[in-house]
Amino acid sequence: MPSLDVLASPVPMGRFDSPVDHRHVLCLHLGAPVPVTYRAGRVERCGTRLHGQFCVVPAGSSTRWTLSSPATSLLLRLAPSVMQEAAESHGVASGEPLPAIHIRDAQIERIGWLMQAEADAGYPARRLFADGLAWSLAARLLALQSRASTEAKRALPEWRLRRVIEYIDAHLDQDLALDELAGVAGFAVSHFKPLFKNATGMTPHRFVMQRRVEHAQAQLRDGRARITEVAHATGFAHASHMARCMRQVLGVTPAQVVASRRS
Repeated sequence: MPSLDVLASPVPMGRFDSPVDHRHVLCLHLGAPVPVTYRAGRVERCGTRLHGQFCVVPAGSSTRWTLSSPATSLLLRLAPSVMQEAAESHGVASGEPLPAIHIRDAQIERIGWLMQAEADAGYPARRLFADGLAWSLAARLLALQSRASTEAKRALPEWRLRRVIEYIDAHLDQDLALDELAGVAGFAVSHFKPLFKNATGMTPHRFVMQRRVEHAQAQLRDGRARITEVAHATGFAHASHMARCMRQVLGVTPAQVVASRRS
């Protein structure tokens, strides 16, 4: 079994369970942004997959995905033995990676593109090149996991985060303020900002904008309100403001969302 291989895989629209693999699998998203729902065990997350972001699926496990449109993933499949040996060499007891989603890391992206280029060229460097990248990938995963574990201890508790998200969703049509959200969470603003970012990977401002965009997209697909009405209902200053934010987050305009509903 190779220490690391790569595969470009189409991902269908709708709900599906990822195949169980005996290797650790990193799924790098390729192409335009795609809103997704992701479930691993009893934990469910929603968000938008962006080009270069990746998720981690440990060996022997499966994840449930719901995609609003077809997508393509670059699968990096890493032998568990490499991960374990890397962990032992770093003095870490376990080399089992934790499930993760919507991670962005320049070094892992670079490993992915290098492996893709090597595969496209027919693996001219043979196993030596892939083995080196496998060890680099394992070491980087361990480093990210260690950092994430440290940050998780300083993250907003799950029940407080859920309370804040529910408040945001219920008040999207209003001008939400940072001290208002901090009050809902029960923290001072200075503490709330880093705790929220560690829990979600985004600043409060960015998170609110993404929720506005996701709700606006759902309403536009529903088709019962005009673009200007949707913009005001989801807290945007005007339709042009909504269009600009939607293009930043999803890579499409409100008009394109409406057109896709009609096609």
